[in-house]
Amino acid sequence: MVNLDKKVIYQIYPKSFYDSNGDGIGDIRGIIQKIPYIKQLNVDMIWFNPFFVSPQHDNGYDIANYYQIDPLFGTMADFDELVAKLKEINVGVMLDMVFNHCSTSNEWFQKALAGDEKYRKFFYLRKAKKDGSLPTNWQSKFGGPAWAKFGDTDYYYLHLYDPSQADLDWHNPEVRQEVYKVINFWRAKGVQGFRFDVINVTGKAADLIDSTDPIEEKQLYTDTPIVHKYLKEMNAASFGQDPDSITVGEMSSTTIQNSIKYSKPSEHELSMVFNFHHLKVDYQNGEKWTKMPFDFMKLKSLLTQWQEKMDQGGGWNALFWNNHDQPMALNRFGDPGKYRVKSAEMLATAIHLMRGTPYIYMGEEIGMIDPDYSSITNYVDIESKNAFNNLKNQGMSDEAALAIIRAKSRDNSRTPMHWNDQEYAGFSKVKPWLMPRNQSQINVKKELSEGEIFNYYQKLIKLRKHEDLISDGHIKMFLKSDQHILAYERYLDDNADRILVFNNFYGTEYVVQLPEEYRHQTYQVLIGNYQKDNGKTEQFLRLRPYEALAIKILA
Repeated sequence: MVNLDKKVIYQIYPKSFYDSNGDGIGDIRGIIQKIPYIKQLNVDMIWFNPFFVSPQHDNGYDIANYYQIDPLFGTMADFDELVAKLKEINVGVMLDMVFNHCSTSNEWFQKALAGDEKYRKFFYLRKAKKDGSLPTNWQSKFGGPAWAKFGDTDYYYLHLYDPSQADLDWHNPEVRQEVYKVINFWRAKGVQGFRFDVINVTGKAADLIDSTDPIEEKQLYTDTPIVHKYLKEMNAASFGQDPDSITVGEMSSTTIQNSIKYSKPSEHELSMVFNFHHLKVDYQNGEKWTKMPFDFMKLKSLLTQWQEKMDQGGGWNALFWNNHDQPMALNRFGDPGKYRVKSAEMLATAIHLMRGTPYIYMGEEIGMIDPDYSSITNYVDIESKNAFNNLKNQGMSDEAALAIIRAKSRDNSRTPMHWNDQEYAGFSKVKPWLMPRNQSQINVKKELSEGEIFNYYQKLIKLRKHEDLISDGHIKMFLKSDQHILAYERYLDDNADRILVFNNFYGTEYVVQLPEEYRHQTYQVLIGNYQKDNGKTEQFLRLRPYEALAIKILA
């Protein structure tokens, strides 16, 4: 079995990593050229966002051909070389599998449009209601109705995302067989990791009905019981045959109970799950396109529930702050100005020492921050542009709408990797598809020569490899009502030693009173982002601005 608990996974958004051929877009050869940097990272696997053939309406999550590399990113020979060269440095490959929907350019959809009955059954095709209205009142997650006209027929097809992304009907066993064929094709090429995009949205009912409100609407097609059946079947037919496989499901609006089942080894579904509840604590009334300071107590409560209950139920969390769909965590939960370095290290400590498998998003390890573009024209993301127009239609000024886009746009994390302080951040020799910002202060070259964030991440990665309490231990949160500190204990039933982790989420010094059981204990400092000596705990612990501290209480 794969030793999941000691692994750390790095995420690369290929379009923004490194441009090797001067077209302003990152590519596979660019990743190959940066393998010396990847080797320095000391990670175990890299999750790559999709580089399959795609019209790129949703940055590659609209796949037209699951078996070919998009020429935008390179060739299959480039991919094979990438897998081989990463294998030489003991780094595995995780591919992004998008199976809830496919591009309307995909041959499956095109054959369906041409009237092929077999492929018509691959999609949710429905006629309008008797009154001429759409088959259901469902809304697309990208805005507007979730139904679009199916060619010049009387039918409409379901698209929960962009109209160019037609939802696949998983009730059809032939669809599922096609999906397993895709996974097995890439397994044969040496791929052992798979990330499944919005996989729990596949469980729609066979009969689609109107919703009564947006929350209930999500429940009609998200996280339903049949998803477990699909995952068990997929596991048995593909990656489950490989003892070294690592899989993660992106779970939209999921529950702890379902996530335990998705990730518990005895269920034979997936290795772990991504959930996003903790990244919605700066959504006003649950709405993404709003601007408010993050709610620390809500964040803490969610992390507590997911950590403790997944542990109790035998499930496994994917641990992360950042990805290609989220603004940079430093801007949301830290201080990107005065305490950029300390808050970057604190945020890393908070999740890397938890129970689960940590993910590092490219640029996070050098403390990259949001670009804060000055105009909506600087943004490329379709969701952001739609949101900007919607906010203006609600009567908001350009300035107020732009402030929200700045805070929440997916482009925040998609800016090119900052390799050096040049005009295009050493990412490309020509103007890139999305402009880098603030690379004069934040870049790989500068970080490796004089920074401390990268080295701090190295210490965290090493700790997970060598400290069983971190990789295998249980977790218990404490100081639960404290409004500044996230604190937890890692312990093993057969080991008297314990690790205590303290994270100050604010830019002010703070004194915390330790619970009785943790006082007057001899400790050794495992890691911290300020200087601290080994010693004995007292009644109080003083934490400096954005301080992170992990100590091992010796039995």
